[in-house]
Amino acid sequence: MDKFLPIYNKVISNLEHNLPPWLHYHCLEHTQRVLEKVIYIAKKENVGEHDLFLLKIAALYHDIGFIVDRENHEELSCIIASKELMEFELKADEIDQICEMMKATKIPQNPNSHLAAILADADLEYLGTDVFLEWSEKLYKELLYYQPDLSEDKWNEIQYNFISNHHYHTSYCKQNREPKKLKNLKLLKKKLEGIK
Repeated sequence: MDKFLPIYNKVISNLEHNLPPWLHYHCLEHTQRVLEKVIYIAKKENVGEHDLFLLKIAALYHDIGFIVDRENHEELSCIIASKELMEFELKADEIDQICEMMKATKIPQNPNSHLAAILADADLEYLGTDVFLEWSEKLYKELLYYQPDLSEDKWNEIQYNFISNHHYHTSYCKQNREPKKLKNLKLLKKKLEGIK
């Protein structure tokens, strides 16, 4: 859809130039990965063309609030998106739908629509993949900026508890990411047992 490209270019440029350098996890690469996963999962979940268009926009904007502040970044992302998307002639109800999807990425995730569930899963899809440790390391590095005394052991414990309580929402991720996520959880458990 031609309408998407100018929005993509604007958001990517904004993230590229304005995200703080200590955001090793909530970086441009993360947004691009979430966008890629949203497209992939949406196709597996038989999402229609217009809904996919809205989903892709939600994926692009979901962490843009980090440009302003880490706290309540989902709300801030929504404010930024709402303002900018009016320039791109999106309707008010489409913008509301996009904001509702973005809010579903807030932890603990609680999506209340199929599209919101897809974005929520795309955001944490890495938990059930081979790149889990790589992204986990990026998140740890980012958190050290805010909590310099966060030990690796404590971080592994936080991760373990988080993944133990995490659930995927889409049929695709339940079937195709949950098994690997449980393996990654066992990996963390071994690390934790190694320190006891």
